[in-house]
Amino acid sequence: MGRLVVVSNRIPVANARVGATGGLAVALADVLARREALWIGWNGDVSEEPDPPSSRRMRRTEVVGFGLTPAMHAGFYTGFSNAVLWPLFHYRLGLVEYRREDYTTYNEVNERFAAVVRERLAPDDTLWIHDYHLIPLARILRRQGVTNRIGFFLHIPWPAAEVFRSLPVHRDVAEALAHYDLVGFQTASHTHQFADYLRTGDGPTVDAFGRRFEIGGFPIGIDTQQFAEMAARAAGGEAGARLAESTGTRTLVIGVDRLDHSKGLPNRIAGYGNFLAHNPGWHGKVQYLQIAPVSRGEVANYRALRRELDGMTGRLNGKYAEFDWTPLRYLNRGYPRKALAAFYRQARIGLVTPLRDGMNLVAKEFVAAQHAADPGVLVLSEFAGAADELSGALKVNPHDVDAIADAIAQGLSMPLDERIARWKTDLATVETNTAGAWANRYLAALEAARIPIAA
Repeated sequence: MGRLVVVSNRIPVANARVGATGGLAVALADVLARREALWIGWNGDVSEEPDPPSSRRMRRTEVVGFGLTPAMHAGFYTGFSNAVLWPLFHYRLGLVEYRREDYTTYNEVNERFAAVVRERLAPDDTLWIHDYHLIPLARILRRQGVTNRIGFFLHIPWPAAEVFRSLPVHRDVAEALAHYDLVGFQTASHTHQFADYLRTGDGPTVDAFGRRFEIGGFPIGIDTQQFAEMAARAAGGEAGARLAESTGTRTLVIGVDRLDHSKGLPNRIAGYGNFLAHNPGWHGKVQYLQIAPVSRGEVANYRALRRELDGMTGRLNGKYAEFDWTPLRYLNRGYPRKALAAFYRQARIGLVTPLRDGMNLVAKEFVAAQHAADPGVLVLSEFAGAADELSGALKVNPHDVDAIADAIAQGLSMPLDERIARWKTDLATVETNTAGAWANRYLAALEAARIPIAA
């Protein structure tokens, strides 16, 4: 068997603290532990004379990283990837800032990725390309004569056809995906929406742009056992003890999100405010902790979002706080996964209410972290990919702040036997659809995609 060649926008952080690394590195840990692999991506360096490709070892994986110039970073990352594709795919058309020159740079940087891949590619390697930053990569490699099996997985939502068509280069972007052997999405709904755009059947095999390829839904998971064990150990650790001491006898409500427009944070805070307005009996008895580390702070509309949330937090606390109670703690910094696991375990309510999300692994981590004898309740947006799997959660429309308020109240008053029953249902799903199972299912489907490569 040849190597697995993973290509993503960013490579794993070197010498990260145990438990501090999340995202793709955690999701692929099981697969990478069992086979030789190569991981290629941007190393985070942005300079006029960027780092040339260099490698290091991460157990059985060779990790190759390289730098970008400021112009590359601006057009590829800040520009087309995150000012166009990210808001568009999350249905935030008002935030899209399309510029032709950014799309040109986006493709040029993908050419740079392709050059690094080709230098190190062996004939029997299997390539697995990840996420919206690298959509054109297979097309570039195919045009350069690469015949290896190439798969792509989109970690964010694929939008409805009429939304995607609002992208001026929608046809070129979609045609690039036809050069993969397997295009994977988080949910069956995302798969259907892509097929609807192509005006073809839902797959698994589709014909489009003169090519034949496969599509499918592969919901990503977490390392459930590892996270549950981490939460149990961390509950008595320093971070967990400090939170427990500061919360006291109050019931904890928690939200953990990047500071991003897709996460629905203004609506969530407004929903919590409505809960306090309609449930005065809970004043002084509940504590909402919202962790929202700054994301893309150099982008103007993200700075505006931060100012909006700062203002909402101040007004809510100004209206309801007492000298011995602050109803909302709002923190713009990140915490290690070990600390977050401890926080989830202490919470009675987990608020996961994005306006749109590919999956949202915080929802699954919250479920895994709970104490079996006294589990919390997950309040989950119906527009998160995880909503398709976690039937025990209280589902809400994140645009309805009253629904969020009602769900908080329902969760806080829910009897123990109902909380346990709902949690057991979701835990069974999270224990089955783990990160390792996701990677294995996808790679098995990619290997089974016996599709001849068109000229």
